[in-house]
Amino acid sequence: MRLRELVFGAACAAAVRAAARLGIADALGDAPMTVQSLAAAVHTEPGPLRRLLRALSCYGVFAERPDGTFAHTEMSRLLREDDPDSLRAIALWCTEPWTWDAWPRLDRAVRTGHNVVQDLYGKEFFAYLNEDAPESADVFNRAMTRSSEQSAREVAALLDLSGSDSVADLGGGQGHVVASLLDKYPAMLGYLLDLPRVVDNALPRLREGGDLAGRTRIVPGDIREAVPVKADVYIIKNILEWDDESTARLLRNVVEAGGPGTRVVVIENLVDDTPSMRFSTAMDLLLLLNVGGAKHTTASMTGRLRAAGLEVGDIRPVNPFLHAFDCTVRG
Repeated sequence: MRLRELVFGAACAAAVRAAARLGIADALGDAPMTVQSLAAAVHTEPGPLRRLLRALSCYGVFAERPDGTFAHTEMSRLLREDDPDSLRAIALWCTEPWTWDAWPRLDRAVRTGHNVVQDLYGKEFFAYLNEDAPESADVFNRAMTRSSEQSAREVAALLDLSGSDSVADLGGGQGHVVASLLDKYPAMLGYLLDLPRVVDNALPRLREGGDLAGRTRIVPGDIREAVPVKADVYIIKNILEWDDESTARLLRNVVEAGGPGTRVVVIENLVDDTPSMRFSTAMDLLLLLNVGGAKHTTASMTGRLRAAGLEVGDIRPVNPFLHAFDCTVRG
């Protein structure tokens, strides 16, 4: 029966996506609601909605009560847009239309070791997103923003940057991590580096007129081509999981920019010995499908860092699904 349930995993993912798109969690308040009331709130038919909710309740997403009403659970609240730990954007990103095209071709990706998106759409994954699937690109950006918001505070709390005058967040998105670090260290200078279209939407706090603008330098560009700033500490978070060649090139750029003794903190998901193995291994397979990348084991990450000229020191958990590798550039 467990195998039967597993092969219907797509039904579970589709049900979560449907609930997120319909806004069911947002419509359901603190008090249980009847299906009829919920259906009116989210503009669906009551019968099919009950079937959706019943399927989700089997997995702990919503709870069906003896009187036939439905109530929130710890998991269903994470589908609310206003929940501080909301996973709604992540749930949508992991079930976007392109994923349903790609997953059936996993056997081909495993045979070849190459992504399948190039064959599906005739172009590299992020080019496809931005040129042909702007709605999906928007979902990706919202998911990454929410994820960064949630992890930035944990990263800042973990890292001791006492004695450092500057920090550079490479591929830092809108700048949540660097903003959290600047809040923690009021005398520090921060650099935010990412693609132009990304840093154009940097946090208002970091841009002209913002309270952190005087201590922030926003640097647009492709860090896989060059890292044009020198800092005491470089942070690389969740971007060393693409193909091996671009990973090696980025690390080489960091080593050249920083020079001997520079501190480099790499933060990544791992697929070994973590509490989040099911999530991390699933994301690992998704990376194989879309960009030909991979999540790392402790050994593979350590090997790549050492090969790039870094000495690996402490390896510490940031949260259940992120680990920080504290490194220095070899002399």
